[in-house]
Amino acid sequence: MSEESGAEQGLSTYPEYAERVFEVAELIPPGRVMTYGDVAEWLEEGGPRQVGRVMALYGDAVPWWRVVRADGRLLPGHELRALDHYRAEGTPLRTASRASEGHVPRLDMRRARWDGAGAHGDDAGAHGDGAAAGDAAGGDAAGSGGAALRQAPGAHT
Repeated sequence: MSEESGAEQGLSTYPEYAERVFEVAELIPPGRVMTYGDVAEWLEEGGPRQVGRVMALYGDAVPWWRVVRADGRLLPGHELRALDHYRAEGTPLRTASRASEGHVPRLDMRRARWDGAGAHGDDAGAHGDGAAAGDAAGGDAAGSGGAALRQAPGAHT
């Protein structure tokens, strides 16, 4: 079946894994972010690269600016669009140093990172200091703080 005929019949034109990634991206509250690795851990499937690939191919279907690199750097080529979203949503940013290329700020991952709390009715940690700890220095590519994701109430239902 072609993608066009699937869309005409109301069927999804995205792979099943992409749909699952989208569901997580749509849960992330305005002003908060999850890393590619966080999303993969939430899904208990794939890894940061698979999530990044989904977002690169199909990310315009969801709030793509809320799924980010673990180091807080903005997506190359989309920095200005992302900054507009971050500023409108009040996402915590770190001031760019004069040495940084283009003086583009980074996300303040320690404050902006969302651990999934509140996604299923539990408001504890949904804002403020409830962000997953462990990424103050950018974390690793897999996204440190995944243990908090696995422990979020109802996170994997």
